[in-house]
Amino acid sequence: MANTNLQFKTNYAASSKIEPFYKGGKVQISKDEKYIFCTCGSRVNVLEISTGKIIHSVEHDDQEDITSFALSCDDELLVTASRALLLKQWDWRQAQCTRSWKAIHTVPVASMTFDCTSTLLATGGCDGTIKLWDVVKQYCTHNLKGSSGVVHLVQFHPDINRLQLFSSSLDCGIRLWDLRSSQCVCVLQSHYSAVTSLSFSSDGDTMISSGRDKICTVWDLKNRKAKRTVPVYEAVEGVVLLPEKKDFSQIGVTSKDLHFITAGSKGVLRVWEASTARCVYTQNHNSAVTPASEGEEEKDDDPHGITYLLHLPTASRLATVTAEHNILLYQLPGLTTQQQFVGYNDEVLDVKFLGKADSHIVVATNSCQLKVFELLTNSCQILYGHTDTVLSLDVFKKGAVFASCAKDKSVRVWHMDSDSGQVRCVAQGSSHTNAVGSITCSRIKASFIVSGSQDCTVKVWDLPADLSPTGTDIHQLTARTTEKAHDKDVNSVAVSPNDKLLASGSQDRTAKLWSLAGEGNLGLLGVFRGHRRGIWAVCFSPVDQVLATSSADGTTKLWSLQDFSCLKTFEGHDASVLKVIFVSRGTQLLTSGSDGLVKLWTIKTNECVKTLDAHQDKVWGLHASRKDDKMVTGSADSNITVWADVTEVELAEEQAKQEDQILKQQELSNLLHEKKYLKALGLAISLDQPHTVLTVIKAIRQGEDSHELLEKTILKLRLDQKESLLRYCVVWNTNARNCLDAQAVLQVLLTHLPPEELLQYQGARTHLEGLIPYTERHMQRIGHLLQASMFLNYMWQKMRVTGASSSMGQDEEMDTTPLTQNQPFFMIDKEKGKGSGEESRDDRGDGDDSNCSGEEDEDDDSEVSVTKKASTNNGRVENGKSTKTNGNQLCESEESSEDEDMEDDVKKQIKTVKRLPVSQCEALAS
Repeated sequence: MANTNLQFKTNYAASSKIEPFYKGGKVQISKDEKYIFCTCGSRVNVLEISTGKIIHSVEHDDQEDITSFALSCDDELLVTASRALLLKQWDWRQAQCTRSWKAIHTVPVASMTFDCTSTLLATGGCDGTIKLWDVVKQYCTHNLKGSSGVVHLVQFHPDINRLQLFSSSLDCGIRLWDLRSSQCVCVLQSHYSAVTSLSFSSDGDTMISSGRDKICTVWDLKNRKAKRTVPVYEAVEGVVLLPEKKDFSQIGVTSKDLHFITAGSKGVLRVWEASTARCVYTQNHNSAVTPASEGEEEKDDDPHGITYLLHLPTASRLATVTAEHNILLYQLPGLTTQQQFVGYNDEVLDVKFLGKADSHIVVATNSCQLKVFELLTNSCQILYGHTDTVLSLDVFKKGAVFASCAKDKSVRVWHMDSDSGQVRCVAQGSSHTNAVGSITCSRIKASFIVSGSQDCTVKVWDLPADLSPTGTDIHQLTARTTEKAHDKDVNSVAVSPNDKLLASGSQDRTAKLWSLAGEGNLGLLGVFRGHRRGIWAVCFSPVDQVLATSSADGTTKLWSLQDFSCLKTFEGHDASVLKVIFVSRGTQLLTSGSDGLVKLWTIKTNECVKTLDAHQDKVWGLHASRKDDKMVTGSADSNITVWADVTEVELAEEQAKQEDQILKQQELSNLLHEKKYLKALGLAISLDQPHTVLTVIKAIRQGEDSHELLEKTILKLRLDQKESLLRYCVVWNTNARNCLDAQAVLQVLLTHLPPEELLQYQGARTHLEGLIPYTERHMQRIGHLLQASMFLNYMWQKMRVTGASSSMGQDEEMDTTPLTQNQPFFMIDKEKGKGSGEESRDDRGDGDDSNCSGEEDEDDDSEVSVTKKASTNNGRVENGKSTKTNGNQLCESEESSEDEDMEDDVKKQIKTVKRLPVSQCEALAS
């Protein structure tokens, strides 16, 4: 077990991501209420409500931003409009574009909607025109003109039998179009600012409109007149009529009169009674938003404002979209928050694991709100309290309490309820004179926190013994001690595992070690000097008396707490190293940098084991889980990635792979031994081992009837196996040692497979082009070899005839006809031992020359030796007669080193040629 715990990590794999999916624009919920559709640049993302995951995404090929989209009422068709003036129809479940056509509008489409039959699509353009499209028959049915400026709202009447379309443009009027006559029947005038939404009663006779002029109007569609104007005192972005005959008494609905819900710039939901224009319910802020102080002037760009209000009638829920790109789901009738999804996080400045078994993460973004994500569903709690950007976070050991600090010069302590998972602020303190950039918690128990600020000071804050939330009270913290720690900003602080030491890192390029043991001021123990630029992070080792620091100079250093000397330096990042933490029981380091990389280091060897590249910008956040089996990173590219340690998984996979390879190798050996060549060849190809495949080919060619067996075996292979075999042949053919096997396989493939089939192989043309130059080189080499063998054969014949005539005497006649070029050496009749000159081996006379007979390879070597040496001064020729010389004496003669090298080359070439079939040699010679 100890070895397992101390095993070095080798790799992490991204197990989940929280990434931007909505950056403003239209939001629509599917009819079955399972998916949220929202725009994100050139994409429409589909978010599954139950899991919070992006399950589908459609994107325009031209990378143009999507200006509007619409989902049909049957959830089958998705149509998008881009700035390129193209409309595209999608099968969104497969992310495939099924049709595209020109929008006809001269400028981009600003709004679009389907009717309830999912056959008619209305598009409102920035050119003031409205087009109606029959998406089934695929043509434009109406071109409605008359609106002034951008048509930002189009909506069909829910009763399709009325064939009515409502639209609104910059003139703030609501136009009612009769689609039978293609005429504008009337213009409903009531608003003095942009009309934002329309909602219809169940009978279709009443309509409510909302506008940014802070009023809602109730319309009688039978008389086409306004029944009542309701002042709501905020710019209204969405209005929803409450269903009739349902109990909404929890939100103040006590009468049967018409009631509606509004959402707008104040960021809260309010319920209104239409007949009396009275607000009967206002949503409680609790933790949803911070209430504006009395008399505070409302801002047009309030980040708490709501931009969309959507009704989910089946589940009896409401969905709101905020100006901060958050999507919130509320349950009727109580308007309790059910789920929150964060569409865009902006820059992630810090991230920490939180809760039991690290089930949540808390994230500080470029915002004054904190976000707590549940990793299982990506549902998010948004925590309000800080009034400026939150810069840093730290979590206590048990994981239920964490601390934060921000540019508002304050620190806060938060508590997560173990049952409900709800997070509340339980304590706060503010006595720094500048932004608080770093914070750390005590390690043993939740007794104190330490903060470091841009005012160059470090403060220690004592916490109350009981941090559980009681009512709405928030403990006010007072700093136990304040110390002027550095000459520049304090970027990082860390508490040792025993709560007795404090380390601080600063922009002044130094880190300092402080004593926390006393009740009074901090005691300076030593200074760590060596970094060339500011220090971004400090971290204590969990097991050794070592401190790690990371700096803007691109290095990470380990320091001894005993003598403050630098023990090791880790170099590898191309830019600032922003965070450093210990993992694997203090034997390894994880670092993150502004180059977007996360690196895993082994301390003992100074080696970078793995580089993880999943971010495109500075990785500010880095934290490991308590079990040391996961880590989380947060980057300025708005992405949060949760990584899982896959060391053991990869090791197990590698071992299983090796065992499988061993079994297959054994099976291959058995198949070769049993001469089951087809199975052996298929297995070797499946293993993707060209050398093993070559071994099988050689084994086949060494047997009897090798050509027929090779042909039969190769032709039984599958198409993909033949394709792999052709690829292997290209490699084998580059080596003269294996070219004959490659050519034998190629002969079978090229002879029996039609060219059409060969050309279907992946990369077939490239493979065949690669075969040509090497094949030509082999042909030239064999041609030169044949020429050399013919010359040697001629010399051998001449010397044999001369030697035989010398031994037989002058009275015996012999045929001394030389070989021609059309009579190669291998045409000699081996059975009778006669060459083309019809001389018998027995006619040679001298038995000592029997070693040069030329029947076997070994004899060929002796024969060449005798021939070569006989042509030198060792055997003298006088007056056409050869002096009788013993063959052994010839073999014992000495030659120059140059002649010996040439002799060896020729021997090898003759051996190679003699192994060739006679038919091939004849063809090559010709």
